[in-house]
Amino acid sequence: MTDSTADAGKTTTEGSPYDVVVIGAGPVGENVADRARAAGLTTAVVESELVGGECSYWACMPSKALLRPVVARADARRVPGLSAAVRGPLDTAAVLAHRDEETSHWKDDGQVAWLDGVGADVFRGTGRLTGPREVTVTAPDGTEHRLTARHAVAVCTGTRAVVPDLPGVAEARPWTSREATSADRAPGRLVVVGGGVVGVEMATAWQGLGSEVTLLIRDGGLLPKMEHFAGELVADALREAGARIRTGVSVTAVRRRDPGGPVTVELDDGDHVEADEILFATGRAPRTDDLGLETVGLEPGAWLTVDDSCRVEGTDWLYAVGDVNHRALLTHQGKYQARVAGAAIAARAGQAAVDTAPWGAHAATADHAAVPQVVFTDPEVASVGLTLAEAERAGRRVRAVDYDLGSVAGAGLYADGYRGRARMVVDLDRETLLGVTFAGPGIGELLHSATIAVAGEVPIARLWHAVPAYPTISEVWLRLLETYRG
Repeated sequence: MTDSTADAGKTTTEGSPYDVVVIGAGPVGENVADRARAAGLTTAVVESELVGGECSYWACMPSKALLRPVVARADARRVPGLSAAVRGPLDTAAVLAHRDEETSHWKDDGQVAWLDGVGADVFRGTGRLTGPREVTVTAPDGTEHRLTARHAVAVCTGTRAVVPDLPGVAEARPWTSREATSADRAPGRLVVVGGGVVGVEMATAWQGLGSEVTLLIRDGGLLPKMEHFAGELVADALREAGARIRTGVSVTAVRRRDPGGPVTVELDDGDHVEADEILFATGRAPRTDDLGLETVGLEPGAWLTVDDSCRVEGTDWLYAVGDVNHRALLTHQGKYQARVAGAAIAARAGQAAVDTAPWGAHAATADHAAVPQVVFTDPEVASVGLTLAEAERAGRRVRAVDYDLGSVAGAGLYADGYRGRARMVVDLDRETLLGVTFAGPGIGELLHSATIAVAGEVPIARLWHAVPAYPTISEVWLRLLETYRG
């Protein structure tokens, strides 16, 4: 292994060739490197921050460590005989300490050791394209190492949070998802701008950890890209937990007159909100602005358009894998793309047949048809495939089948007063499922069964023979099928 900062004695000669060069050592880049090395290809990985990336240190792992005790307490409060024992506040310090453990205290030794174990060479620094199949790495000490790739360069640089350009925003020092997941205390008052996944998860976490949360939503509701009932159930629960939700409002300015004082959030209806911190959860942009794309005829700062093998359109050597290609901005989906792209790179390097037909070994077809996602709020929301609206916009002849999750025997045992809903979207021409959504406590682990049904295009006639165990919440599958069959 070569680490250009950890061991000055191990440096790479300028122009040193590799079969594959990966820019970005998050989960996606790690998996591209793993697949390339498994195929016997020499591989270099370039990382400017922590090996392990956004997911390990500022997204998936810390956010779920914050959310787990909040949701567990909410579930416990609905169980007779247990509810009275969990009425007190959470131990916020203990929750934050566990979050720190889950992020390895923002140290990447273990992740570096893993890449070392698969045989990839790690270069610390900023990687930029300086021509076809060429990456120049600028190390923290300013030295440069030029890497060349015989077969492929894979861009796995992910995304960054977008903070709107508003009056006073720079001086206000707003939170993005990074600050929200790594904060060392619960702010007394927190304003969250945005009702997507990051917004609702962080509102759930910090409200549960003692903050007074106000959610500001420009449009009509939460989780707008999912079935409408999902956002409605999450909104109801947030309000019951004490959060305030204001819809149909936009932020026009942010003021923090004293660097250590409160922030004033001005709204387009003339009102204002005061808080100790403000989190903007208003979207993501690709990390491609300082990547050297102009040296290979591509636009800096743009999303990279790829085919189903994740190869950038118009090239035969450049791949863009994970969030940076804007196909499905989820860690697990990026890792799936990495497995597909790694296999495609290896096949092309060995001049083997490449199968890019739908659901082929070298096609990330699930990006279009079977993307799974869990929102770890109270209640949880889980979905895969198309919503009813998406299916209708695509011109499919469909039927939505809904069922009250609270009516399932397993749900009644799981929690007193269980509230939830399930929907499956049926392709009436093929009698297969195009999409499934669950919203309710404890339903995240139901999702993989739905993912198999959608990705496998399992006929409803065969799903009828997949018998759910009684009494579990998964019995909702039987109820959905019964409702569909009539």
